[in-house]
Amino acid sequence: MAKVVPFKGLRYNTEKFKDLDMVTAPPYDIISAEEQQELYNKDEYNVIRLDYGMEFESDDSDNNKYTRSAAYLNKWIEEQVLVFEDEPAFYIYEQVFQLDTEESPTHSLKGIISLVQLEEFSKKVILPHEETLKKAKRDRLDLMEATKTNMSQIYSLYMDPDQAIADIISECSDGAPDISFTTRENVIQNIWIIKDPAIINVISKKFENKQLFIADGHHRYETALNYRNARHEADGTEIGTQSYDYTMMMLVSMDDSGLFVFPTHRMIKNVKNFSEQLTISMLTDDFNASKIYFTEGDFAEIIMTKLRNTVDEKRFAFYTGGNYYYLLELKDVHIMDDLIKDKSNAYKYLDVTILHKLILEKYFDIDDASLANQDHLVYTRDASDAVNCVKNGDYQCSFLINATKISEIKDISLANEKMPQKSTYFWPKLITGIVINKFD
Repeated sequence: MAKVVPFKGLRYNTEKFKDLDMVTAPPYDIISAEEQQELYNKDEYNVIRLDYGMEFESDDSDNNKYTRSAAYLNKWIEEQVLVFEDEPAFYIYEQVFQLDTEESPTHSLKGIISLVQLEEFSKKVILPHEETLKKAKRDRLDLMEATKTNMSQIYSLYMDPDQAIADIISECSDGAPDISFTTRENVIQNIWIIKDPAIINVISKKFENKQLFIADGHHRYETALNYRNARHEADGTEIGTQSYDYTMMMLVSMDDSGLFVFPTHRMIKNVKNFSEQLTISMLTDDFNASKIYFTEGDFAEIIMTKLRNTVDEKRFAFYTGGNYYYLLELKDVHIMDDLIKDKSNAYKYLDVTILHKLILEKYFDIDDASLANQDHLVYTRDASDAVNCVKNGDYQCSFLINATKISEIKDISLANEKMPQKSTYFWPKLITGIVINKFD
């Protein structure tokens, strides 16, 4: 079902750059303004200038972050800062990391960077699981139109129950990597470049009966589809015949032991007449609420330890800034059946769906439009932020939540549905700049 092919990747010239940490970057959508400046200062050839350039007051239609990105890209290719692979290749990409401290177990996530033929979601070859925002897609489309390039790989999952693909990946990455460097998050990044046509052919065939589930990069995938369609209309060409019919992906097995999804917590602000006691009295219609006091230790870690010990219950933590929090446990998951009529059980019973529909929308009047504008809600992946930002008065309260399960992502995708925004946070994040796909 999925058409997975090799390509001549555009990579940093390792004769010029011995440590790729200096020139690579995290994904654009998790980079703050301060981090953007740091990456600009880190090295004059950092990929930040291509993928997430700065904006200036003097910008106009002829000179802006997108035109500058294209100019940098062409200049760096001309100067051989970036060089094309001499033959079509697959890139085995491994991340080696620890979740907490240096004493924590070491994990490895390993997959294949390749090109994948773009398909409309209706064909159910490539499946999404999350809603997207127009503003982010407009930004990515402007960049793609200017550079005619995939700057970063879309993170996708596939099912490999018999480990057929995993065994090939393991065998091909048995020796020393062709490229290795460590990021400031202390994540080791290893790359093996596979050019053997026989191996490439075997891998491509293994994917022919696979569905791909987008884990991270929904905006970039939808942008690539929109760009493809516009180009075909403008060029008068047929779908499937051009280089822009493909996009770059990192393909990872759903059974990979290094696959981790973290939760994204919700912080609430600007709610008129907010009252902790009134909120609790309303929530107890649908939830059992236990007020739990902190004695000592890290508040955020105490809350998350309690949430992680959940088995089948639907639990949330409600924090209002004091030396206690409320543990909310849904009384009956079938409450969602009456609230949402036109969705699958997989969607209705998601923790994020329950939080958004049964709490944020029902009691705080934070609907989909408000969520998109972030009028009253801000997301954070850091549980400590969710606690400290309320404690210091920047927000009125926060809701801490468990992570979405991989099995839930698959079920939602197969049901042809999409989760609310910020339902999943895969970690470690794939690094931008390891390999680039220039399709014109």
